Amino acid sequence: MTDRRNFLKSALPLGLGLGVLPIQEVLGAPKPRFNAVTSSKIKVGLNAWSYYVQLYKFQKGETGGMSLFDMLEESARLDFDAVDPTGYFFPGYHARPERKFINEFKQRAFQLGLGISGTGIRNDFATADKAKRNADVALAKVWIEVAAEMGAPVLRVFAGVQPKEHTWDDTAVWMAEALAECADHGKQFGVMVGVQNHGDMLKSADEVIKVLEMVNSDWLGTIVDTGFFLTPDPYADIARVIPYAVNWQVKELLSDRKGGKIDMNKLVAIIRNSNYRGYVPIETLPDPDLNVPYDAMTKVPELLGELRKALV
Repeated sequence: MTDRRNFLKSALPLGLGLGVLPIQEVLGAPKPRFNAVTSSKIKVGLNAWSYYVQLYKFQKGETGGMSLFDMLEESARLDFDAVDPTGYFFPGYHARPERKFINEFKQRAFQLGLGISGTGIRNDFATADKAKRNADVALAKVWIEVAAEMGAPVLRVFAGVQPKEHTWDDTAVWMAEALAECADHGKQFGVMVGVQNHGDMLKSADEVIKVLEMVNSDWLGTIVDTGFFLTPDPYADIARVIPYAVNWQVKELLSDRKGGKIDMNKLVAIIRNSNYRGYVPIETLPDPDLNVPYDAMTKVPELLGELRKALV
């Protein structure tokens, strides 16, 4: 299988992967599946960004703030299976958190019965500035090691925004090189790297699959962001990338918040049909159509309730 993938990668023109089907299906080869099992299992998680207002207030010392430990307590109260504590909220980010903090966070999560499904950083692997890309690769490597210390199986990274002066294909080449370097480091520490479709370089299943095939690493997968497939049928894109999924961000609205409210029953049916086994974190965001303050304490239980209802 590895030899076949390497042959396809070297023999096929760069643009072939942007058709209706991924390269493997075009040529009749099996798609790689991280979850080659006969039944699905969905464990419900929380992405810490849902509480970004409170978490940033805590960092600034403002009233109404929430620490990462408070976030763990709230997640346990709501009976989540796991949390994804975004790296931005750790003390001193971008720097490596102190081991004492990591150990205490990990211990408290364990005491509360919470798994740690992943963590994430801010980065831009699409920038044409090689020095900036290298700096973000170095940042990702640090946080791969932090994830390993924390017991998080996945580090979430972004692709980055396509530079106006470069084509998608040209940008994808150096972006794939950066992702490959991160995946190699992840292999050393037992941490998967997941690249998130976030409306930047990766707006469709075709683009996600193409980049993953260019890297061709068992240590690189995708974070399925249900809110950022900017295509006519986001559900079809979601279904196509699930074989490459290492984590999720399930949001209330589709297509950059313009595609309407997510059909949770339809989403769960797609996930179950794929036999995906793993964490499915939710992430709530402010409603762009309502001129009201964002209230995560209301939004999170509501979206969690919708997902749990669909899972029954």
